[in-house]
Amino acid sequence: MNSRVPNPESRVPINVLLICGGGGSEHDVSLRTADFIQRHLEAVDDISLARAEMDGNGRLTAPDGRERRLGQDRMLRDDNGAWEVHYVVPSIHGYPGETGDLQSQLELFGIPYYGCGPEASKLCFNKVTTKLWLSALGIDNSPYQFLCSNEPEEIAKATMALQQWGAVFVKASNQGSSVGCYKVTAKEELQRALARAFELSPYVLVEKCLKVRELEVAAYTYEGELIITPPGEVCAPSDTFYSYEEKYAEGSRAVTHVEAQGLSNAQLGWIREASRRAFVGLQLKDLSRIDFFLTDDGGLYLNEVNTFPGMTSISMFPKMLENAGHDFSRYLTSLIRAAVR
Repeated sequence: MNSRVPNPESRVPINVLLICGGGGSEHDVSLRTADFIQRHLEAVDDISLARAEMDGNGRLTAPDGRERRLGQDRMLRDDNGAWEVHYVVPSIHGYPGETGDLQSQLELFGIPYYGCGPEASKLCFNKVTTKLWLSALGIDNSPYQFLCSNEPEEIAKATMALQQWGAVFVKASNQGSSVGCYKVTAKEELQRALARAFELSPYVLVEKCLKVRELEVAAYTYEGELIITPPGEVCAPSDTFYSYEEKYAEGSRAVTHVEAQGLSNAQLGWIREASRRAFVGLQLKDLSRIDFFLTDDGGLYLNEVNTFPGMTSISMFPKMLENAGHDFSRYLTSLIRAAVR
């Protein structure tokens, strides 16, 4: 645990509710991210922290199992009474934390919160709309086909893409952390991958498989300034891609570098400008992790925008923030104080 962050002046405690879980495919990772955030907020003098775990039905429970209810009057109630909530940290990967649903509810309740707003969250969680917006902002992204159903005419588009590109990624459009992402190199694999992706999402991307270096930047607001870190790099094992398991499993074989090596000034400049344009143009708030592909022939593509990146022991966002010289506790508490005071 970090040393306690000094209280610069006498302050009334800020009641912060940490909501985690969500009941979806990323529930367990959301708990691990919440553990990381909790350790840092508990080290702050003027933060009073409560935690609630959400299940798939939106039901909240305290760490000891008691049911908790957050009302429109901003009060968190359980068997022990009521507690006024001043600020919420929605530590939920996937639905409803990254989709804008939880943020919409908090805005209806008038409670400030950490992270991007409902529109930006929803837009960036959907891989199709992200690509459309990136193109509108003049930011290159990898070639793809968009499928709106698992019908023969749409399957034909996917088949043609596979024939043209040799290998493709089939991606459910409304899933995070590589959930519903399948690499396909043979025609007989394609229909099965499409069926699995359509089980998870009504829309599917068929994206050209590129041989790339996977680069990531942390883009976040620190004391009123937009910070864009130098890109880090994720090196997945040669026999796989950066799947959900490689991102979060304890036995992950992926290797990460907090600063990528061997990039030219021109490449670093393009990544920085594309990140800035995406953060501003998509109207992101507080934080994001923005991922890029660098191809063997020097091509650069913005791959995706993650509005609530993982914050586990192996996650890149907190590592890059720290590498930029910023303390996570000070970063988050400055956002909380600015929103509440």
